Amino acid sequence: MQGRFIVLEGPDGSGTTTHSRLLASGLEAMGHDVLLTAEPTDGPIGRFIRGQLKATDVPSPSALQLLFCADRASHIESVIKPALDAGKTVVCDRYVISTLVYGEALGLDPEWLLTVNTPFIEPDLLFIALPQFDVCMERIGRREQLDVFENLSFQRKVYDLYQRIGEEDQSVKMIDTGQSMEEVSAEILGFAESEPH
Repeated sequence: MQGRFIVLEGPDGSGTTTHSRLLASGLEAMGHDVLLTAEPTDGPIGRFIRGQLKATDVPSPSALQLLFCADRASHIESVIKPALDAGKTVVCDRYVISTLVYGEALGLDPEWLLTVNTPFIEPDLLFIALPQFDVCMERIGRREQLDVFENLSFQRKVYDLYQRIGEEDQSVKMIDTGQSMEEVSAEILGFAESEPH
């Protein structure tokens, strides 16, 4: 039986990493065979991207998004697809929507971004974590080290683009992750369990 691909998306500070982890452990507790993964990955390209995001001299926006796509292609081939073929539930912290949103916020053509991401498999279930904007900024402010994108004006663009996707695509589950961690976790797990497998 083919597995299920669940993706959590959202702006910086929205809690995608926390809630991906909580969803994976919640599904495991219900008896599902779960693989928790994330983008950028821990592979060679993903590690290079992470290094670039901490640097002051970042590659051009188009080069950066193509690096994300290369990392994604490798991720699907070596991690996601084998797990799905083995019948596992794959929970991924960030995926294609991140490239579309951050790329457009950097001024890239949305159509081009969509074209370079079209070959990738689509998630069966997509969550967008979206608390109030000031909640995201307050959480980002608590981080010890910020990356090049974690500034107010850029984050506002990113936030608005995620909000727009949530409003335009009825299949996306919008989650207010400004509530308590327990409430949000229960809501996400409830959706994941109620959706057709």
